[in-house]
Amino acid sequence: MIVNTLRFSFKDGTSPEDEEAVLAAMRRTASTEPVVFGTVGRYMGDPTEGYTHTYCAAVADLDALERYLHEPVHIDGDWLIIPHLRQLAAFRFSDDSDPDLDAKILALHARKVEMYPEWGRLLDAIPGAKGSFGDGTD
Repeated sequence: MIVNTLRFSFKDGTSPEDEEAVLAAMRRTASTEPVVFGTVGRYMGDPTEGYTHTYCAAVADLDALERYLHEPVHIDGDWLIIPHLRQLAAFRFSDDSDPDLDAKILALHARKVEMYPEWGRLLDAIPGAKGSFGDGTD
């Protein structure tokens, strides 16, 4: 199992309607075929960190992760979601003992950026998008 978790907050001035549209898009992404379980809701961690919401989606394995990354609902949703994010931090965890799993996940992400360079630029535009690329860097 590979679990992807995002902590995020909305840009100042994002309307309640736009916030709900983003959350709805995330819910659609979290309900696609490759996802075993997913949810989106309020962030309940330290409020001084600035995050307001959390997204979580789990997939069974690398094959499911690749399908998830290229799922049309996911790609279409990102074009709506990403421009509204002020802050984003991602982390993943897994029960898979493969010592090369991190590198394999990073390679899947790099392939997606190669296929959709504008998507990569959208992520790059979020100040401090920590861990968004799965490599532990900003």
